[in-house]
Amino acid sequence: MKKGTLFLIPVPLADNAAHKSFTPFLIDTINSIKTYIVENEKTARKFLKEAGLKTPQSELLIHDFGKHKRGSSLAPFFKELNEGIDVGLMSEAGCPGVADPGAEIVAEAHRRNIKVVPLVGPNAMLQALMSSGFSGQSYAFTGYLPIDKGDRVKRIKDLEQLSQRYRQTQLFMETPFRNNHLLEDILKNCQPNTLLCVACNINAEDEFIKTLPISLWRKEKVDLHKKPTVFLIYKGN
Repeated sequence: MKKGTLFLIPVPLADNAAHKSFTPFLIDTINSIKTYIVENEKTARKFLKEAGLKTPQSELLIHDFGKHKRGSSLAPFFKELNEGIDVGLMSEAGCPGVADPGAEIVAEAHRRNIKVVPLVGPNAMLQALMSSGFSGQSYAFTGYLPIDKGDRVKRIKDLEQLSQRYRQTQLFMETPFRNNHLLEDILKNCQPNTLLCVACNINAEDEFIKTLPISLWRKEKVDLHKKPTVFLIYKGN
């Protein structure tokens, strides 16, 4: 039996950003499938409605891949795909599989020889890189830095050295309620001429994206508390 296709469906990064996020192909795709694997069912249903879903939501089959459902067998999530039914995978925001637990589903799909199709849509890391002015020729996304302050400071210094050695943009992020602590550590421990870009609330109405040397950031006052943010550093010399 021919297996179904797993469609990776990006979700808006912010409220009131739907019109910036949807493509005609995405709209056609969500109206051609009725089965989804999602991180948060409430968010997923809201997204589908905003995107122009015509199928009655009562007809949808939604598998919850939230944090309480992880760590057990992935087999139940692949029942429909194994039966030849197409399925959509959605994250809480942005692109599924990128700094996202949906990567487990994608990896399992490849192991099961299931076709994976990524759709075009918002991605905080790429949009931050695009708007930073830093090198897009060589870059690395580290994800979340260590929670322990000592380990975090060491990692920041390591990333700065890597950036200088390879002329490579370094991207990383933090849980939003720890953003201000991370920014403080960056400003205290990076060299004055290292460039820092702060890309906050991407696609939101209060989007904030700014690039300055560390020396000038130390004179700025910004509050990133509970605001999704991507940090980028670049030290080319």
